[in-house]
Amino acid sequence: MQMHPALQIQSMMKALTDVVLPAVDPANKLAQEQTRLVLGTLALMAQHLPLRFQFNCDELTRLLKLAGILRQVARGGPQTTVCVDKMALAATSAVGTLERGQAGPAVIEQAVRDMRAVTSQVVRSIYIDGDEAALKQVEGAVLTVSRDQLLRDRSWMLMQGWEPDPQAIPKIQDLLEARAA
Repeated sequence: MQMHPALQIQSMMKALTDVVLPAVDPANKLAQEQTRLVLGTLALMAQHLPLRFQFNCDELTRLLKLAGILRQVARGGPQTTVCVDKMALAATSAVGTLERGQAGPAVIEQAVRDMRAVTSQVVRSIYIDGDEAALKQVEGAVLTVSRDQLLRDRSWMLMQGWEPDPQAIPKIQDLLEARAA
């Protein structure tokens, strides 16, 4: 049995292609479609597995940028103050995590989840008790970060074939390399 996920995925794809798919009744279109969908998803996983850590580091860097903007513009009542303070602590931890060479994928993934949670809390709190100027700046910052992340997410899933013009979407490797530069 293979222990490396990339080899496990290849083994599963081979078994599905060579054994399972030929055994599925050709008249059962749904079963045929679902088997091919599983094969496509496994191929996508195999393609992205080597990039997952870099993808998470890229997202964490962008969330830290958003947190910096939010810290500068967040003005409001006590809820905003509490949430901004929580975000600042999470950002300090995330920066340390990102900078540590020994930080592994699980640590980066947790930092991404933590930053998502606290930046969301800050945005919600500004909408509850923030001032109008902060609302406009937060809206712009969130839309910019969301647009950039959406492009990465679309590129990440490009192989699934949902894009009407796949050539218009940059390759995920190019987007991640641009961040590293």
